Amino acid sequence: MPGLARRAGVDRVSVKDERPRMGLGSFKALGAAHAIARAAAETVEGGDWARALEGHVFVTASAGNHGLSVAAGARVFGARAVVFLARTVPDSFAAALAAKGAEPVRAGATYEESMEAAEKVATDNGWTLLSDSSWPGYTDWPRRVMEGYLQMAAEAVGQIAAPPTHVLLQAGVGGMAAAVAAHLRLVWGDAPRIVIIEPATAPALLDSIRGERVVTSRGPPSCMGRLDCKTPSLIALAGLSRDADQFVTLADDEVEEAIRTLAAGGLETSPSGGAGLAALLCGLKLGPEARVLAFVTEGAVDG
Repeated sequence: MPGLARRAGVDRVSVKDERPRMGLGSFKALGAAHAIARAAAETVEGGDWARALEGHVFVTASAGNHGLSVAAGARVFGARAVVFLARTVPDSFAAALAAKGAEPVRAGATYEESMEAAEKVATDNGWTLLSDSSWPGYTDWPRRVMEGYLQMAAEAVGQIAAPPTHVLLQAGVGGMAAAVAAHLRLVWGDAPRIVIIEPATAPALLDSIRGERVVTSRGPPSCMGRLDCKTPSLIALAGLSRDADQFVTLADDEVEEAIRTLAAGGLETSPSGGAGLAALLCGLKLGPEARVLAFVTEGAVDG
């Protein structure tokens, strides 16, 4: 994107566009569906993949695209998907989940409350909780979700003309950012400077890095809804404490203006999906020789 590079005062901006990913509209199509596929591979008999997980129920909570990935993966391999939604999640997203064969269930006023409901029903019914976050005692499934995100990083390495000097990664619980950073370190070593972007109202990773422990943020809701996660993933925090060089927070008004600028330039995304590029447009100083790699992780449509 040479126009964006000129505007940001850098040499080059390369953007990995995840909006059309697998027809699900975001990078998260790579995560939960991969985890479910791994489970199917362990149980399939006679090559009947469509019934590999028949009778299995995956349950999760979602404020966005993770639920669609769970729904899509469950449908492919014959399982059920139950997705808990807070009351603030748009009805359009509940309809999209139902169209993918999932069972949307309303619970609680916040994502955190919907996750508590999902955990309880999983325990009560013997269902599989499939979260994209991790915490003490719950790491296997989210690790598999993060494995799926490695595909996006591997593609970017193969597609970019030359290794970047800077990589911008937006983060909620941190799973995508940590997975991509780990792969890029494996391939490119210490050369790129990896910058993590969070909402100013939910700097869970930054606060946790500073505190050297998992810290829960207490800020108000952000327009970056999919990044507005108050507690980081345990696995992601461990990875980013090793691989990230810098943490940046952005205010909602800064991001909203930057997203309008991106849309005017033909790159329509949401405040969550474009937060990395928003940091570049909001004054992140990288220098005229900088070659930047950023990720647009979802489309503009809410839900």
